[in-house]
Order: sequence, then structure tokens, then C-alpha cells
Amino acid sequence: MKQMPEIGFGLWKVSRENAADIVVEAVKAGYRHFDCAADYANEAEVGEGLNRAIAEGLVTRDELWITSKLWNTFHHPDHVESACQKSLDDLGLDYLDLYLVHFPIALEYVPIETRYPPEWLFDPGTDNPQMKRAPVSLQDTWQAMEKLVDAGMVGKIGVCNYNSALIHDLMSYATVKPAVLQIEAHPYLTQEKLIRLAHQYDISVTAFSPLAALSYVEIDMAGQADSVLTETVVQETAAAHGKTPAQVVLRWATQRGTSIIPKSSNPQRMRENLAINDFSLSEDQMHAISALNANRRFNDPGVFCEAAFGLFNPIYD
Repeated sequence: MKQMPEIGFGLWKVSRENAADIVVEAVKAGYRHFDCAADYANEAEVGEGLNRAIAEGLVTRDELWITSKLWNTFHHPDHVESACQKSLDDLGLDYLDLYLVHFPIALEYVPIETRYPPEWLFDPGTDNPQMKRAPVSLQDTWQAMEKLVDAGMVGKIGVCNYNSALIHDLMSYATVKPAVLQIEAHPYLTQEKLIRLAHQYDISVTAFSPLAALSYVEIDMAGQADSVLTETVVQETAAAHGKTPAQVVLRWATQRGTSIIPKSSNPQRMRENLAINDFSLSEDQMHAISALNANRRFNDPGVFCEAAFGLFNPIYD
């Protein structure tokens, strides 16, 4: 059975104009897993890059693992299939290997013809644009996701940004069990209990933003001083192994049993991010890096939704 590669390539914040070239470069570097989403607003360009790489003989479709995500505005069962089909059409694919519920947040439906991707605001053109919640249960959404598997549109389904209580609830009604839980996880947010619970349920865990603040500085959600790469224990561990601080943090993530989806537009760094399986961290080094945990969440709807979209909308307590 096809397995999701341990190290994937994240497409969040990859610009449309560069996406196709970056995807081809990433394939050349050795990436086979690409983590996409409707909300990243670049799936058509990512698809161009994937299909160029296939046409050039760099990779076959069977060698690729492509993930995409259901956006918040498409949670109603009437809209799940069309949202998935839109991602397939944009990516130029017949099926997705994995389709994830992007957030446990249902927002009012915005037709694809009206605005795509719909993003967070219901009507950006009003004097006071805001998010608008929709009364759709996560169970209804999941059951519509299951139908995508039955239809052969996706191989596996899963969730992002769920907490422990939502995982327990999901497992009580899921007929097709979630294959993957994708969460923010890094040395400042280790999430041991949630990861342990997921593994107990035989759900694989993918860590997004595995390098912590690095993903958020450019969008003013973190500062340079928040970088885990400058921590003494990370620097010393990197020196001891002859690796970069980023490689050490990524190795820590995979060694603790999570897959990762780092992003870089630099070909050398792309290759460095893949080159983490020729060394291992000691138990003491693993514990020391984990001890950096400060429960520091950079991607928190309870913070950014109110600040940017006019509605206080926490999903973590």
C-alpha cells in the first residue's frame, strides 16, 4: 500500500508566479509529497509544476503523494464534493492521495463562481467585513468526506487543527477512520498528549510549521527573536552532528514520530531539509529540545480571526 513520505513540501505562502518552478525544483531535489490547500491560492500553478515534472520524466504520478484540504466555507455536505473537484481540476489530477478538513471551523458558503479561494471573510466588499459562521456539524462534514473515498476521488481522509476532544468525538462516528492529523508542532509547541492520542488511535501525525516562527515572521505573526534555531541547545546539537540548526529541529520532529512539511524556495535548503536521515539525536538531545516547549502557538484562530476578520473564534482553550 502506498505510504505518505515522512518529509513533504509545504505550499503555504508560495506565490503563484513562482509555484510551478518551485514544485519542479522540489521534485528534482527529491520531494514526492506535496502539501496543498485550496486556501493557499496556488493549486493551479502547483498543478502546472507537477504535470511539467511528470511530462519531463522526473517523476510518475504513482510516485507522488498529493495532499489538499477542504476549506471552511465548503463544510456543508452539499459542497464538499465540488470543493474537492475544484482542487483536482486545478491540480490537474484524477485523485488526491489525502484530503484533509483544514480547520474545525464551518463558515458560510461562498460559491466558487463568486470568489475563489473564498478565504475567511464572508463579504469583503461591505463596510464592516467579518467572518460568518455556518451551522454545520463536523460529523456532517466528515460523512461527506467519506463519500469522496467511496467515489475514488481521494485515497485517504483526515483532519487538521483538531484538539483531543474533537479526535475522540470523530473516532466515535467515523466509518472511514482519519488517516492523518495535521497540527502545528515544533520545539516551542510539542503537543505530546495530542500526538500520543493520535498514535493510540492509529492516526499518523504531520507537523506543520516544524521550524516554528520561521513560517510567520514574513506575515508579522512572529518576530525574529522567536526563532527556535537560535536556541543554545539547538545550536550545540547542530555543531555536535555537523548539521544545520534547521536539520536538527526537523530531525527531532521525525524522530519523535511525526512527518513534516517544511517549505523553502532555495534549492540548497530544499535538499538540506531532506538530508536528515543520516544521523540520530541522542535521548538526552531529544529531551533537551523538547524542554524548549512553551506552548507557543503561532497559528491560532483565537488570535488572528478577531484581529484580522472581526470575529473572536478560538478553537483551542
